[in-house]
Amino acid sequence: MKILLTGATGYIGKRLLPFLINQGHQVVCCVRDKNRFHSPLEFQKNITLIEVDLLKQETLSVIPDDIDVAYYLVHSMSGSADNYDELESISAENFVKKVNQTNAKQVIYLSGIVNDKSLSKHLSSRKKVEDVLNKGSFATTTLRAGIIVGSGSASFEIIRDLVNKLPVMITPKWLNTKCQPIAINDVLEILSRSLLNPLTYNQSFDIGGPDILTYKEMLLAFAKAKNLKRYIITVPVMTPKLSSYWLYFVTSTSYKLATALVSSMKVEVICRDNKINGILNINPMSYENALSKALIKINEEKIVSSWKDSLISGRFSANISEYLKVPKKDCFIDRRKKEIENREFTIERIWSIGGETGWYYGDWLWDLRGFIDKLFGGVGSRRGRTNKHEIHSGDALDFWRVLYANKEQGKLILFAEMKLPGEAWLEFKIINNTLYQSATFRPKGILGKLYWYAVLPFHGFIFEGMLNKLIK
Repeated sequence: MKILLTGATGYIGKRLLPFLINQGHQVVCCVRDKNRFHSPLEFQKNITLIEVDLLKQETLSVIPDDIDVAYYLVHSMSGSADNYDELESISAENFVKKVNQTNAKQVIYLSGIVNDKSLSKHLSSRKKVEDVLNKGSFATTTLRAGIIVGSGSASFEIIRDLVNKLPVMITPKWLNTKCQPIAINDVLEILSRSLLNPLTYNQSFDIGGPDILTYKEMLLAFAKAKNLKRYIITVPVMTPKLSSYWLYFVTSTSYKLATALVSSMKVEVICRDNKINGILNINPMSYENALSKALIKINEEKIVSSWKDSLISGRFSANISEYLKVPKKDCFIDRRKKEIENREFTIERIWSIGGETGWYYGDWLWDLRGFIDKLFGGVGSRRGRTNKHEIHSGDALDFWRVLYANKEQGKLILFAEMKLPGEAWLEFKIINNTLYQSATFRPKGILGKLYWYAVLPFHGFIFEGMLNKLIK
C-alpha cells in the first residue's frame, strides 16, 4: 500500500513511520525541510521523500497521484504567528484540494478531544481542520486524543520536569481538571489499524486509556513511579497568565506552548465512548503502565522523537538550508584551533555536548545565560537534547538548533535560538588533525554591537576552556 505521511518529522510522524514500514507499506514522507528528515538505511528503500509547504499550494504538486491513504499529522499547538488557527485551516484546505486529485480512499487525522462546548483556541483550530477534511471526496477518519503519554511527548516532559524539580508545588486550580490519557503505543496501534478499515470511514472517534485522572493525580502517579515524595497544593488565585509563566519557568516548554496548554487544561478532555477499541480489537494500557514504558525508554536512552525537536519549541522558523552557510560579512567572529591527538575521542565529545553532559567548561555561565534568556522570554537551556550521543539536523540542543551534523566529516553547526540582538552560529570542524572552533555573531544595529563587546571578556576562557576539554 502507498501511504502519504504528513508531519513525518514530528513527534507522532517519526514513530508512526517505522510502524508502517514494518507492515510492508511504501511511505511518501511529506516534510517542509528535507534537511530535518532522517531515517535508518534499512528503511530508505520503502521511503519517498518530498518537500511540501501546505501553506504554499504550488508546492503540493509533488504529491503523487497513486497514494492509497494519507495521514494528516500537521498540528501547531502554539505557532509563532498569533493567527495560527487561520493558517492551519488554509493548510487543510490546500491539502484537500490536492488529495481530491489523487487515488486516496481515506485520510486519517489525529486531532484533540473536543467534547466541551467552550473550546480553547488550539482545540477549536483542530475542530476546524476536521471540518475542512470532511469536505474532501475521500473518507475521513478522525481520531481525537487527549494527553499522550510517552517519552518525549510535550505533556509527559512537562509532568517529568515538574515532578523532578519541585518537591512541593503551589499549583493553579486547573490541576483538578479531569482528562483521559493514552499511551503513545496505543495511539500508534489505532492509527495503523484504522488503515482502509471501512468501519472507521467518515467518523470521528475519541481515543483514551482506561483511566480518568486529574492532572494532579497524574503528577502524583509519576512521582510514585519514580519513588519520589511530592506535595501538591492548589490555589484559586493563579490567573491564566500567571499559570503560563509558572509552567514556562519551571519546565522546558516555551511560553507560547505554555499559554496554549493552560487554556486547554481548564477544559475536561474525556472520551465520549470507547467504541473504537471494539472496532479495532485493541485494549489500551493503563496510565501506570504507560508511565513505566516511557521511563524505561528514557533510562535506556531510546527516545525515538521529542516535541523539543519541533520548530515550535524555539524561535527558528526558516528552512535549515537558508542558514547552513555561516556568514562572514559584517560579522564578529571568535576563531580558535587546537591540534588533536585522537580524532574519534574528540568527535564523541563534540557529539555529546550540551544537555546532561554540559559544555565541558564554565557550565554555570551557560546555565546563567539560559536563565537570563528565560527572563526575557527566550527558550532557555532546559530543552536539553533528545539523545545523549546522537545529533541530527533540526534537533534542539539547549538554546541552540542543530543546522548540520556530519560525524564522518567531524563537522557540527549550531544556530542560536536564545533572545539576541542579532544572529549567532557555533561551529566545530576537524580538518586533518586540527579542531577548528568558531563563534560567529551577526549584530543587528548598535545594540547588537554593544552586546558582542559586553560578552567578549567571557569568550576568552569559556571558548578556550571548552576547546581544551574537547581534545583531552
